[in-house]
Amino acid sequence: MAEIIEHSGIVERTERGRVIVKIVANSACGTCAARQACGMSESQEKIVTIPTERSAEYAAGDTVKVGVYRNAASRAVMIAYVGGLVVLVGVLALMSGIEQVSEGVSALSAIGAVAIYYFGIWVFRKKIDKTIHFTITK
Repeated sequence: MAEIIEHSGIVERTERGRVIVKIVANSACGTCAARQACGMSESQEKIVTIPTERSAEYAAGDTVKVGVYRNAASRAVMIAYVGGLVVLVGVLALMSGIEQVSEGVSALSAIGAVAIYYFGIWVFRKKIDKTIHFTITK
């Protein structure tokens, strides 16, 4: 069975079919082996929306555990960070290999390609969201 990365949180509110949870990163994140994949160590507070059919079982103020499978967290890191880096370096190398193109145009093209990449992620966010499943338990 895949390893689950869990964080404690407090239910902010519930809506039909989903629970909104505030997760506060504590000092334990600094020693957690999964902190690179998780992303919680960069900020103090995150709001996570967890789709669940059992949203009626939760109420504002409840303390819960929110979890995500490690492979899903790694997939999110690959999409968000590694994909952008690959596009940046790839376009920069491609444009730099063309003799008639200046370094400035190469750099701007690479930055533009990354912007298009992240726009594509935004367009397909609902499809990507279906591949990353959060769990919630009391």
